[in-house]
Amino acid sequence: MIKTLIAICLLSITFLTTNAQNAIVKKEMKALIEAQFQFANQQYKILAKNVAPHLMPKTYYAASKKVETSDTKWWCSGFFPGALLYIYEYTGDQEILNEAKSRLAILEKEKHYKGNHDLGFMMYCSFGNAYRLLKDPSYKTTIDTAAASLSTRYRPNAKVIQSWNSSKKWAGPVIIDNMMNLELLNWVSANGTNQLYKQIAISHADQTLKNHFRPDYSSYHVVDYNMVDGTVIKKETAQGAANESAWSRGQGWALYGYAMMYRFTKDKRYLNQAKNIAQFILNHPNLPKDKVPYWDFNAPQIPNEIRDASSASLIASALLELGQYSTKKEQETYVTAAEQMLKSLSTPNYRAKLGENGGFLLMHSTGSLPGKSEVDVPLTYADYYFLEALLRYKKWYL
Repeated sequence: MIKTLIAICLLSITFLTTNAQNAIVKKEMKALIEAQFQFANQQYKILAKNVAPHLMPKTYYAASKKVETSDTKWWCSGFFPGALLYIYEYTGDQEILNEAKSRLAILEKEKHYKGNHDLGFMMYCSFGNAYRLLKDPSYKTTIDTAAASLSTRYRPNAKVIQSWNSSKKWAGPVIIDNMMNLELLNWVSANGTNQLYKQIAISHADQTLKNHFRPDYSSYHVVDYNMVDGTVIKKETAQGAANESAWSRGQGWALYGYAMMYRFTKDKRYLNQAKNIAQFILNHPNLPKDKVPYWDFNAPQIPNEIRDASSASLIASALLELGQYSTKKEQETYVTAAEQMLKSLSTPNYRAKLGENGGFLLMHSTGSLPGKSEVDVPLTYADYYFLEALLRYKKWYL
């Protein structure tokens, strides 16, 4: 009897202690989210002033103190208006919304673009959020048209969407990033009558599941297909340290992509794949203590390698979604890791000071180190997924 009472008391103390700790974490995260969005609300007004109205921000180089811009065909063109819409969603600032609408207006014409696979990044991160928040029917028309444009890159013999056009280097390249663009196709099918787009997304996800992953659930960057018969020609990691290395952002694209595919299909294969990818990332011996990955998990000079904040923001957002579909114990693992990533990104080690960094939020992202492109700089998609992760945490875990 006494042992039973002691056990009950211990369980009660553990329960109360856990609840108290959870309350503290939630209070800390609520304050962190508030602080980051108030900062973003001011900082992105500065970024907007640094970018001509007909262009989009791309990155910033501290040495020249210059914001590099892009036209609307650049694959990242949807992230700036998308980030502005996330800021508006939290703050309700009309000036931010007006800026977002202005940038959407110059981007809208790209709904017809068929030059590569990036329509999801370009049009769903921007117009998808705009329609979700504002319900303007013209925005849905733009999304529908963009999905139709993206579907033209589907190659039925290989059962994949061809990412880039054929070149001397690759016959039919498909990159892991392409998983992210399936959200556009899934959403249009889910919000219309045409199920073709969802079937294309499933076909592509299945082939990627089959051909892109190693036994440890890490992903190659590029799989080159013979688009006539669907055979795999070669597998490479173009933006990573080596063909067999685990390029960090690529692992993030894979994690996010399969969590998203489960959301739309409820296919357990996709959920299990996402969980296995998460396990690879979170248990990797080269994942730093602050949970902000090096640019490649197998970079040769670790720990003297640069980080990739964009990978951390992307992975944090993906883990928070994966937590929604997981057991309580799994969810605790995923959410705790995402919390650490968001806390790290919110420190001066990664987050800029007001008025600095060209107006971008985060520092220390890496586009393509092998290509000597956008190395250790701010990037629009790092900011976008950082804000998305903060909003997801607020919506699902506070």
